Amino acid sequence: MALPQSQLIFTEEQYLEFERSAEERHEYLDGHIYKMAGESGEHGDISMNLAVLVGSQLRGTPCRARTKDTKVRSGPLPASPRNTKGLYSYPDLVVICGEPQYLDDYRDVVINPKVIIEVLSDSTSEFDRVIKFDRYRVWSKTLTDYLLVSQAQPFIEHFELRENGEWIYHPYPGLDHEVTIKSINSSLPAAEVYDRVVFPPEIKEAASRRIKPVKTRRKS
Repeated sequence: MALPQSQLIFTEEQYLEFERSAEERHEYLDGHIYKMAGESGEHGDISMNLAVLVGSQLRGTPCRARTKDTKVRSGPLPASPRNTKGLYSYPDLVVICGEPQYLDDYRDVVINPKVIIEVLSDSTSEFDRVIKFDRYRVWSKTLTDYLLVSQAQPFIEHFELRENGEWIYHPYPGLDHEVTIKSINSSLPAAEVYDRVVFPPEIKEAASRRIKPVKTRRKS
């Protein structure tokens, strides 16, 4: 995530008014507006591969996939126009099951994501991994799956919400794994996620190290 547009504090209402007339995309976090950086070729290829894989598997189901121009709000409801506490993000891919629920009559901010997938970059990795996931866990009550896809190495991380409220961490290093998203009955073969992305041999070898699963509880 880039530096904020300014040090001024903006309300949600001010952000939405600004964003709806802006030519570029901006995310919002607790009163600050952040300009989104452009994507690399690898980021673009992985994002398109994900959209094709997930979108094709959702045909004929109650779920739909939307790409990175869909805003998702993670914050307390009902929203207050003068509130400055919350997150507005543009996931690389978001899956919505059932009818989309929107923040307001503009119908451009979704509040019922089921699955969110982010393609990591050096500038956004920590933000996506820590801050976004923390907000999603607390405020996105419909969210059951959060996936992080590295573009620097073949490595997919899947955080899955269980019925007991625990988030289970599934790491998938290398290209031989297949990620199963049970909540939407979909699977992501790593080799297809990374189609057309070329990694040096030493990068592929490093990514194949095994990592132990981690459990975290949903915050109340």
